[in-house]
Amino acid sequence: MAKDKITAKISFNPKKITKALLAVLNDRGRDIIKKRYGLGGTPECMTLEAIGQEYNITRERVRQIENFSLAQIRKSKTFKEIGQVFNEMKELVHKYGGVVHEREFFSSISSDKNTQNHVHFFLVLGEDFTKIKEDDEFHHTWVVNHETSEAIRGALRSVHKDLKEDDLVSEADMIVRFIEKLKEHKGDITHDETLAKQWLKISKKIGPNPLGEWGMSHSPNIKARGIRDYAYLILRKHGSPMHFREVAKEIAKTFGKSAHVATCHNELIKDSRFVLVGRGLYALREWGYSKGTVKDIVRGVLEKHGPLTRQEIIAKVLKERYVKENTIIVNLQNSKLFQKDPQQRYSIAS
Repeated sequence: MAKDKITAKISFNPKKITKALLAVLNDRGRDIIKKRYGLGGTPECMTLEAIGQEYNITRERVRQIENFSLAQIRKSKTFKEIGQVFNEMKELVHKYGGVVHEREFFSSISSDKNTQNHVHFFLVLGEDFTKIKEDDEFHHTWVVNHETSEAIRGALRSVHKDLKEDDLVSEADMIVRFIEKLKEHKGDITHDETLAKQWLKISKKIGPNPLGEWGMSHSPNIKARGIRDYAYLILRKHGSPMHFREVAKEIAKTFGKSAHVATCHNELIKDSRFVLVGRGLYALREWGYSKGTVKDIVRGVLEKHGPLTRQEIIAKVLKERYVKENTIIVNLQNSKLFQKDPQQRYSIAS
């Protein structure tokens, strides 16, 4: 299993560096940059529109002032004097293989939103960094190695294409799949598992559920939307039938979600993914269980296997239902449904 994430430490004081850089600007330019990048007292970044309203100018004029101010900073003596800061930032991005998920990268440096804003500001200023904006497939990324970036995106697309709607795979398996696809797109790329896990997070199309299993992001198996989805994950993790009371208890324990017992039972009844296999006991249909009463199960067994002895029928039905043997025997005695031949084998009544 790969480590959870890479941690990135910086040796400089971000706020101090920013203060020095902004000192080269006039008052309006400094204020607009602070507001645009959340470098003031609050971490919220203001839109061009909002800043324009404050200054009674158009959003386009705000954009022009922003771009001019950034260019001024890059041309300044101060910018050249703190070049080591940008070299250090570049080394950090290289630590992530030259391609970073914006939010993950910022949080690896600091959990403080203000500090993250300063880091973002440095990436915007630095000439070695390129931001690839988010779209329907991928989150915001920062890149210093464009060839690697293209290989990662191609590999992520391939992994998503190979997944089926309801697939759930372990994190370890997903990492292996992704690394194999990376090899196809760029043979000499690093195959570090920790890096691979970070790069997987760049995709919007695939993701993990609360239990760490991966699949298509929009699937209810990944993005649980209610009690029935949480119940599915609990049963799948448990691996065998559970009583609805236990399911409700495990939902609360595992996900911290309030799951009323009656509500949980109703959701299990209504969802075709679950099968009642005993008194209050539910299993997953994907495990091979079928819906219906005991007589329906007996009928299904005989339709599939043909005439069988009583013990053979009991053995097969008990794999489908948690019931007493006598319950099965009583159903077999219904001559309107089942008949017994001279060899003491039962079949469906003609």
